[in-house]
Amino acid sequence: MKNTKETNYNFNSVDLLIYIWKKRLVLIGVGLIAGIASIIISFLITPMFQSSVVMFPTTNASISKDLLSRNYSGRQNVHGFGEEEQAEQLLQILNSEPIRGRIIQKYKLMEHYEIEPGDKYPLTQLYDQYQSNINFRLTEYMSVEISVMDRDPEYAANIANDISDLVDTVFNSMKKERAREAFRLVEREYTEAAVNLALLRDSLDQLSDQVSLDMKTSGDPTNNLIKAISENGALYISMMSLVRYETALVTDLSLKYKEARLEAEQNLPHKFVVEQAYPSEKKAYPKKSLIVIVSTFASLLFALIVLIIIDNVRARVAIQEEK
Repeated sequence: MKNTKETNYNFNSVDLLIYIWKKRLVLIGVGLIAGIASIIISFLITPMFQSSVVMFPTTNASISKDLLSRNYSGRQNVHGFGEEEQAEQLLQILNSEPIRGRIIQKYKLMEHYEIEPGDKYPLTQLYDQYQSNINFRLTEYMSVEISVMDRDPEYAANIANDISDLVDTVFNSMKKERAREAFRLVEREYTEAAVNLALLRDSLDQLSDQVSLDMKTSGDPTNNLIKAISENGALYISMMSLVRYETALVTDLSLKYKEARLEAEQNLPHKFVVEQAYPSEKKAYPKKSLIVIVSTFASLLFALIVLIIIDNVRARVAIQEEK
């Protein structure tokens, strides 16, 4: 038979409390050191202030159709709030390069974030810092929140408000590029149709004058009328049909021309701002109490695990030496 002495560290809750009590001096020392160190570190961290803008997207309803078209029966109008699709589009615009580039250039963020152009990967550092300090999120109410963190509260508020303002600039720039091209196409078609209608009307007036002149020639008026109709009637009817067709076409193109011009010239906002950003009076980061509590608790937990491992290893070494 083997005489072995086995020590098993299978703690239940009572055993764990007893073990913690036995190691209380070590744990208290670790806790004090961790608490003092976390307090010192929390004072060394640069305080950050947060400012936020909350806004709702507008609908994608066409202003020209909603205001000019008689038969437009769209579900949305230009005065309504957007839905989830419009909110996601707004998020894409907020994360776009035009907005990021303008904010970086206006506020000289590379200098503000103390990034040297000669550093390794300066643009990567700049974009990482930008994404870390400037965040966009979709709220549970389908609104979009712009949140900016900065060591300067004025900077944070100004950046948040400027990003909100740039949304309309970028949106309108994107839409106007297509709208202007569409306007040029409609304008060309409308101009051609109007010129054709004017020429047809001139030709019809000349033909009418010719018929009237033929009817006034000497001879029997009835015979003159029959002769004028037989010679010019078919052409007159044909030209009348063309005039009616071109008139309807010009009328239709005239409405499209007005719609396209309105779309090309309009500068409607694409968001409803619920809350503007303002300079925060209280820092958002770091939370000193939270840092101290979490750091101390984590240090105590780590120290307890290390003590258990050490005691377990010592016990197994003692067992091996007794064999």
